[in-house]
Amino acid sequence: MVSGTTERPRLSVFRSNKHLYAQVIDDTKSCTLASASTMHKALSKELEYSAGPTTEVAQKIGEVIAKSCLEKGITKVVFDRGGFLYHGRIKALADAARENGLEF
Repeated sequence: MVSGTTERPRLSVFRSNKHLYAQVIDDTKSCTLASASTMHKALSKELEYSAGPTTEVAQKIGEVIAKSCLEKGITKVVFDRGGFLYHGRIKALADAARENGLEF
């Protein structure tokens, strides 16, 4: 199991049929430091999709979570793909987070 620390929190990704969620979690304190998902009102208005999240939507979630982390001083994370294959939407989110400044 992947575990996050205060110095290097865990970037956890979950995808359902309709939504995509990303959280940065400090497992030692059991608290969420940052989050982004297709459920957030600001993002859901910006993202137009009807058949569930696409790789483009996943890229946007990756950008948002990376920017949120950098604002809070988090630059290094441990990536937790949550048992999903590192392919498609999961890979798109991870690549976008890396391109926007997160290291993992």
